[in-house]
Amino acid sequence: MEKEQGRFAVDAGFPGGNIIVDAVAGDRISIRQDLRDTAGHWFYWCFRVRGAGGRTLEFQFPEGNVIGVLGPAASFDAGATWTWLGSAGENAVSFRCQVPPGCAEARFSFGMPYTEANLRAFLARHAGNRHIEAKTLVTSRKGRTVELLRLGRLDGRCRHRVLLTARHHCCEMMASYSLEGIMEAVLAADDRGRWFRENAEILVVPFMDKDGVEDGDQGKNRVPRDHGRDYLGKSLYPETAALRDLVPPWAQGRLHFAMDMHCPWIRDEHNEDVYFVGVENAADSARLERFSKLLASVRRGPIPYSVSSNLSFGVDWNTAENSKGGAGFHEWLGPLIAPGFVCSVEIPYANAGGAEVNAATARSLGTDLAAAIRAWLEATG
Repeated sequence: MEKEQGRFAVDAGFPGGNIIVDAVAGDRISIRQDLRDTAGHWFYWCFRVRGAGGRTLEFQFPEGNVIGVLGPAASFDAGATWTWLGSAGENAVSFRCQVPPGCAEARFSFGMPYTEANLRAFLARHAGNRHIEAKTLVTSRKGRTVELLRLGRLDGRCRHRVLLTARHHCCEMMASYSLEGIMEAVLAADDRGRWFRENAEILVVPFMDKDGVEDGDQGKNRVPRDHGRDYLGKSLYPETAALRDLVPPWAQGRLHFAMDMHCPWIRDEHNEDVYFVGVENAADSARLERFSKLLASVRRGPIPYSVSSNLSFGVDWNTAENSKGGAGFHEWLGPLIAPGFVCSVEIPYANAGGAEVNAATARSLGTDLAAAIRAWLEATG
């Protein structure tokens, strides 16, 4: 939806865009996130303003609770780079921004978007590298290509296989930067990268809800169920169905590590730390503790991590009740690859233990995760 006032227009007509414009009065714009097929409240929004160079605009969210702890992310180069505008307070329902003079298109978002265009840029940087291969997992419901990447040792003689997924909840974009950081580490010209390329094949699905990513959906709590709960019975979505068909024959007894990458709730003390989601099974819980300690020991990047931040099973939202009506990645894959290790990690949108989360720092967290994965695989034998 586009609304014009004088020389500027506000809309969401681009990949990842999401907004409903309710009213424009001078330089004050009343907006809200488009929930579409989301059950209840969620907080993702992303829009652009064209023709407002030099003007100071105020954006109001009457429904509230949709501005994160570092305020909106802003881009003044049509989405190429992003920065946080800064916190406007815990209960902020609006923000103001002076659009730089001469800026043809400013974008604002709850987080720092990562769409197919970002993935294409990553792949272009590694064009011709024989240690990465881009394939197609499946075609989405709306006819889009759902990418499947293979990295590392690709001749079939690897000792270890690793599965990484992201964007089961399509709005959780900061996890994609950390996933990219892991992939960069696998391809890096250093000891860690060489070890991966000699010993491990990594299978990556960057967008488990490709249509949602490109359409700018919330994804979380999608009706009748979201992609993250689509592993029970017959899958509703082509992406989850294709992954369930692909992984068992590919694993060949060598799938020793799998990780599903997410972002948590908008704000609160617990969700402003990196954490792993605890599980009910005692053996899996022990594996999670071992891996968590590995990550804590190898971490060198700016984003902190503590084993104590993990969310134990039965605490807060992490209960059996939360899985009713479906089954998640861990419930599906865990029994298939035991004693291999399956985990889900939550990467905050903006603040992690007092450190700013942005594209660069989230990638650095990916580097640390890669170091922990290597340490886990080496201990596997």
